[in-house]
Amino acid sequence: MKLEDFDYALPPELIAQVPARERAGSRLLHLDGRTGDLRDLLFRDIVDLVSRDDVLVLNDTRVIKARLMGRKASGGRLEVLVERVLSPNEVLAQMRVSHPPGEGTRIVLDGSLEATVLERSGGFVRLRFEDCDDVLSALERHGAVPLPPYIEHAPEAADEARYQTVYAREPGAVAAPTAGLHFDEPLLETFRNRGVPIAYVTLHVGAGTFQPVRTSDLAAHQMHSEWYSVPQQTVEAIGRARERGGRVLAVGTTTLRALETAAASGLRAGMGETKLFIVPGYRFRIVDRLVTNFHLPKSTLLMLVSAFGGPENVRRAYRHAIEKAYRFYSYGDAMLIERAGSGAEGHTVEP
Repeated sequence: MKLEDFDYALPPELIAQVPARERAGSRLLHLDGRTGDLRDLLFRDIVDLVSRDDVLVLNDTRVIKARLMGRKASGGRLEVLVERVLSPNEVLAQMRVSHPPGEGTRIVLDGSLEATVLERSGGFVRLRFEDCDDVLSALERHGAVPLPPYIEHAPEAADEARYQTVYAREPGAVAAPTAGLHFDEPLLETFRNRGVPIAYVTLHVGAGTFQPVRTSDLAAHQMHSEWYSVPQQTVEAIGRARERGGRVLAVGTTTLRALETAAASGLRAGMGETKLFIVPGYRFRIVDRLVTNFHLPKSTLLMLVSAFGGPENVRRAYRHAIEKAYRFYSYGDAMLIERAGSGAEGHTVEP
């Protein structure tokens, strides 16, 4: 398939600039990838669509305040977006500046933080924060929430809470796993009270999630790398669900990518880097159902959900969502997609 197969026209007014008043008050479009059927629901209706035989898998990454403003010694303004924390005083970052500073250059950032450019490579810079032994704490004090580029307002106090899942606990993401933004504590408690198992993975979402695909030939696209971890408890929870005949419901494309990466040869606990690029034709090994937001045209995330729900099904679902004025992107509404094709047959889980 070509990049153009994943394009669509979205009226700008459907790009959500603020979240719904209540997390679980968002709308939910239910797509059955096996039949193509669509249903318009509220997100809180999802509890009636999940069985206690299933397992709900969440990404517990926590968004860090990764955006910093600063200046060069010459006085030129710059913006730093931390991509990944490498050590207690080093980060990998993107830098927006008219004339990129060379290696060895000292820059001054918000909060009088000083950093030195150690290396430039592939559009990223490696920075060392001077006189700093806890860069995460420094970012928490002086950084700003890294809202996506299509959200037009500057980060506000409300964004610090709403651009974060209620179950976030492992700091390291520079973008929210947005499907999880729809869950609030009462909704999670309802799942627990109904006996639905909840398991976790960690995948630290990188800024590369917003990078466009620049080649029409998808085989030539280089996927950005993200760190993930799948714990043994999650492997066991999925194994028990399989034994009961239940289904694996992944909340978010990040959760799905972590599980599918870990299942390359039977699902095993572990951690590492993933560059998994999912397009139509991919054979899913673990995930049966997916909660996800509506994604940008020509994005790798739209390609992933097209692979999961079936390209024509997803195209029709997006047309329906636009006609019904669903809200799109990070602060928008959600979809629940039943995987196209067979159910749990052929899955393997290793101890």
